[in-house]
Amino acid sequence: MVKEEIAAAIEILKKGGIILYPTDTVWGIGCDATNKSAVEKIYQLKRRSDKKTMICLVSNQLMLEQYVEKVPEPAYDIMDLSERPVTIIYDNPKGVAQNLIAEDNTLAIRVASDQFCQRLIQNFKKPIVSTSANIGGEPTPGNFSEISDLILKGVDYVVNLESKTTNSLPSSIIKLGNDGTVKIIRK
Repeated sequence: MVKEEIAAAIEILKKGGIILYPTDTVWGIGCDATNKSAVEKIYQLKRRSDKKTMICLVSNQLMLEQYVEKVPEPAYDIMDLSERPVTIIYDNPKGVAQNLIAEDNTLAIRVASDQFCQRLIQNFKKPIVSTSANIGGEPTPGNFSEISDLILKGVDYVVNLESKTTNSLPSSIIKLGNDGTVKIIRK
């Protein structure tokens, strides 16, 4: 079942479509993070300004290094020691859609900690956007049943898996500058 869901989701991602899928935190809306028009579809679905950037998921630290000019050393300790999913905002991202990159040339990236997302991204071989499954300004759904019909009907594919996680909270977000600055954005 998981293998089939991964294959179906990848077909949609390859065509520039958007998916609704369980992540290591909350249910997310995702697309190919290197496809500008797919990223734009998510901004439109969420009715969100593209000035408010979204998170990318990668499958492991090696993939992370391919999409950031320089990963600061403290990032590895933060990822290894964190007890819950942590998203880190990095300076100088590369290889992703331009409309994902913030005006200050940063990008929020999380190494996925759940098996489904890791396998999906490894098989897709590219980072995937991960943004909460809600319209901009509305509360983040804590579980699948709270996702609005507008989102459900607006995506090209809904991954047919129950979220195995008990974590219905978004990840914490930390901004790590290449100059050594650390700023907690969301606990």
